[in-house]
Amino acid sequence: MGCQRTDCIEKPLSNLFEKFGRIVGTYPVWFFVITLIVSGILGGGFYFLKDREDNDIERQFTPRSGPSKIARAFVKENFPNDDTEFSSQRLYEEGNYASIIMVSNDKSNILSTENLKNIIKVNNKVIDISVDVDQRELRFSHLCAKTNGHCVSNEILDIIDFNASRIEQTNITFPLYTHKSRQLFLGSAIGGVQANVKSEVKSAKAVKLFYFLESHTTRAEAWLKEFQRILSDERDNENIKVSYYTSQSKQEEIEKHTTDGIPLFSTTYALAIAFSVISCLRLDNVRNKVWVAAIGVLSAGLAVLSSFGLMFYIGMPFVITVVNCPFLILGIGVDDMFIMVSNWQQTNVKDPVEKRMAHTYKEAAMSITITTLTDVLGFYIGLMSDFPSVQYFCLYTSTAIIFCYIYNITFFGAFLALNGRRERSNRHWLTCMKIPSENPKECSNGYSMCCVGGNYDKATGTEKEQPINHFFKKYYGPFLTKPWTKVIVIFIYAGYLAASIYGCFQIQQGIDLRDLAADDSYVIPYYDNDRQYFSSYGPNVMVIVSEKFPYWDKNKRSELLSCMEDFKKLQFITDDLYTSWLDYYEGYARSTHLNIDDEIVFSANLFLFLNLYPDFKQDVNFTSNAIHASRFFIQTVNIVNASMEIEMVNSLKETAESCSVVPLIVYHPAFIYYDQYAVIVSGTLQNIGVTTAVMLIIALLLIPNPLCSLWVTFSIVSVIVGVTGFMALWDVNLDSISMIILVVCIGFTVDFSAHISYAFVSCKKSSVNERIVDALFTLGYPIVQGASSTILGVVVLAASKNHIFRTFFKIMFLVMLFGLIHGITFLPVFLTLFTRNSEKQKSDLKKDFKSGVMPQMKLDKKCVACDNKVFVTDNVCNDKHTICTQKTHICVIQNKNNLSHTIWATDPDCP
Repeated sequence: MGCQRTDCIEKPLSNLFEKFGRIVGTYPVWFFVITLIVSGILGGGFYFLKDREDNDIERQFTPRSGPSKIARAFVKENFPNDDTEFSSQRLYEEGNYASIIMVSNDKSNILSTENLKNIIKVNNKVIDISVDVDQRELRFSHLCAKTNGHCVSNEILDIIDFNASRIEQTNITFPLYTHKSRQLFLGSAIGGVQANVKSEVKSAKAVKLFYFLESHTTRAEAWLKEFQRILSDERDNENIKVSYYTSQSKQEEIEKHTTDGIPLFSTTYALAIAFSVISCLRLDNVRNKVWVAAIGVLSAGLAVLSSFGLMFYIGMPFVITVVNCPFLILGIGVDDMFIMVSNWQQTNVKDPVEKRMAHTYKEAAMSITITTLTDVLGFYIGLMSDFPSVQYFCLYTSTAIIFCYIYNITFFGAFLALNGRRERSNRHWLTCMKIPSENPKECSNGYSMCCVGGNYDKATGTEKEQPINHFFKKYYGPFLTKPWTKVIVIFIYAGYLAASIYGCFQIQQGIDLRDLAADDSYVIPYYDNDRQYFSSYGPNVMVIVSEKFPYWDKNKRSELLSCMEDFKKLQFITDDLYTSWLDYYEGYARSTHLNIDDEIVFSANLFLFLNLYPDFKQDVNFTSNAIHASRFFIQTVNIVNASMEIEMVNSLKETAESCSVVPLIVYHPAFIYYDQYAVIVSGTLQNIGVTTAVMLIIALLLIPNPLCSLWVTFSIVSVIVGVTGFMALWDVNLDSISMIILVVCIGFTVDFSAHISYAFVSCKKSSVNERIVDALFTLGYPIVQGASSTILGVVVLAASKNHIFRTFFKIMFLVMLFGLIHGITFLPVFLTLFTRNSEKQKSDLKKDFKSGVMPQMKLDKKCVACDNKVFVTDNVCNDKHTICTQKTHICVIQNKNNLSHTIWATDPDCP
C-alpha cells in the first residue's frame, strides 16, 4: 500500500523549531549564560541531599498497598506482642534480634564436643556485650526479650545445659525434641542434619543462635551495633566459621551503598567525554568539534544537576534506585548531541550561522523531540507502579530528561552556534586564531596539519563526509538492501525471536534480599549458610480466623478444622508441626470432662485454659466474653527459591479463600516482601502495554507516515521481548529494579527506531532502497554513537559490588544492543520490504519526461549528482527545460540548446 503522510503536526512543529534555531543562532551568548545561572541556582538543592535520603526497604521495595500490610495491621490490632511472654513465631514484625550461624571449618560434625565448646565461647562473648545508653551500662540481660522473667535462650544450648561434654550422653531428636516437659522445635537451630530411623541426630553441619531483644528501638540499635563490631573479629575464628546478621543488616547495607554510584559516575563522565571527543574529532583544524563534544557531555551533566537539585528543593525522597538515573541521562544527552551535530554538518558552510542553526533545528530538534516525548511519557507512566522505589526513579529521571532536552536546544545549541561563528571566521579550534583554508605553496605539510583548515565539500557546500558516514552510504546501506542480505536478516531475526521467547518462559520473579547487600558484605556468608543448611524449614505461617465464629458449635468447629486439614495437605506444609489452640482446648476439655459444645461452658472455661497455656493466650482475641479473632500456625518446608515462595503464597491464599465457613487470612512477616510477586508481572505488563500504546500515538502524530509509526511500535515490542528473554538467560530476575529498566527499554527503543523511521519517511527519493540508504547515511553513525555512549555510560556499573547496579548494567546493555541492531539492521530491512516505492512521485516524473518538462531545481555552481539524484541543473540551464534519456547506466541531461551534461547514475527509476 502507498504511504499516506500525516504531517499536520510534524510540519508546523518543524517550522517552529526552525524559527527557534534562528533565534538561538542570533543570541547564543544569552542562552549559554542563562542556562549556567539556572543550573547553579537549582544545583543548590544538593545541600538537602542527606535529608532526602530514604532507603527504608519495606517502604521502597514492597508494594505500597500490599495485602500483607493489611493483614499485618489486623494482626497487630488483634494479637499485640506480649513483652512479658515473648514468642518469636507470634511476632507481627521481624523484631529486634541478632543471629549467628556457625559451621565447622573442616565440615565435620558441628555438634562435636570440641565444636560446641567454641560455640559456647562465642555465645558467652555475645552475652557479655554491654553498651552505654543514657549514661547507663546495659548488658544483654538488660535488653533481651523475656519469657517468664528470663531471657529467651537458644534451644541447642539449653539441651546441653551450656556444657559441651553433655552432648555425648544426649540423644537429640529432630526436628522436635522434648526437653524438661517442653517440646522444642530445632528446625531453625541446627542444619544439615543427618538422623537415623528414630529421628535421632547423628551429625549436623551448622548451628544457628538467636538473640532476641526488647522492642525499645534506640537501646536495641546500640547493642546491635556493638554486636556487629564484636562479631567481626570472630569471622577469623580458627576452629569454626562464624557468620552473623542482625535485624538492622538489610537496612544498613542498602543505606551504606546508596552513594556508591557517585565515584562510578565520575568514571563514566570521563569515559563519555573521551568517547564524545574522539567521535567528534576532525583532522581539519577549523571543522574539529572537540569543544562541541565536551559541552554536549557538560549539558547532560547540568541537566542532572538541575533536575536533582529541583527534586531536593521540593522534598522528593532520594532512593538508591535513583542513583542509576545520571548514567541514563548521560547516554540520552550525548545521543541527542550526536543527532544535532550530524544535522549541523549537513548544512551549507557558507550560509550565515543563523541559517545553519535554523536548518539544524528544523531537522534535528524534531527528531529529539519525538524521543524526548516518548522517554518522558514512558517514565511518567512508570509512576503508576505500586513500588515507591520505581515511582521516585521515574520521577527523577523524567524530570532530568526534560532538563536534558531543554539544555540541548538552548545551552548546547548556543555553543554550537558560537562554534559555528568560529568556523565561519576560519579560526583554529584551539587557538581561535584565523588560519588559511589552503596550504601556502611555500609551507611544509607539517604546517598544513596544524595551521590550515576550513575545507569542505565544494560540490554540496557541506562539511566533508566522515569515513563512517561514507561506510554507511557506500557499503553498509547497499549491502543491506540486497535481496539475499534481506533473507539472511530475516532468518537471524527469527532466531533472535525464538531465543527471546524461550527466555521469557524461564524468567524468575522477585528480588532476593541477599541482593540488596554488597558482594563483600558480612551478611553474604550468613545468607549463603542459611540457604544451604536451614532451607528445609521455611516460615511458620499464621492462619487467622478474622471474624467472630461459633467455636462451640460442633458442626461449625468441624468445618473449621476441615479447612485447617486442607492447609496441612499442601505439599510444602508438614502436618507434624501444626500449632492449634483449639486442638489443645479440645484435649483439655476431654481430660476435664467439659462439654465445650455448649456456648456458656466453652466461654467460661476458655479464660482458665488460656491462663494455663500463656502462649495460646496470644493466639485468641478473647474480650467481652467473645472471640473476635484467633490464629493457628502451620510450618512450611523446603522453600528454597523465589519460585517456591510464589507457589507457597499463592497456594496458601487459594486454600484460605476456599474455606467457606469463615474468612481466613494467612500471614507471616516475610509475606510483606512476598507481596511483590503478586504485582510484578501484572504491573510490568500494564506499564509496558500503556507505554507502548502512548508511543504509538506519539509516533502517529509526529512521524508523517502511519505505516512507519506502526513499525516503530513493532520495534518496541520486539526489543522488550528480546530484553526480557535474554535477561532471564543472563540470570536477571523480574523484580522492581528490572521492572524500572524495562520501562526505560521502551523509551530507548523509540530513540533508535524513531530516528531511522523519521529519516526514512522524510527522504524525497522514490525508491525505498535509496531512502533507507539515505536514512542510514544521515543517522546510522549518530545512532551507533548514541548506543555506544550509553553503553559506555553504564559499563562501569558492571564492576560494582552492588547487585542493583550490576542488574542495571546488564539490562541497559541488552536494551542498547538490541535497540541498535533493530535500528540499523532489522527495521531498515522491514521498512524496505513492507513499504512501496512512491508511485505518485515516479508517475509525475515520468509524465514530466514524456512532456519534455522538468521542474526547476536551483543548485549552485555546476551540474552535480548528489545522493544519486538524477535531475540536476546549474547556473547555465536554470531557466531551461531539460530532458533525460537513458543510456544503460548513464543519464544524459540535455537542455534546449542541446548542451548536455553526462553523469553516472545508479537510480533504478531513471526513465
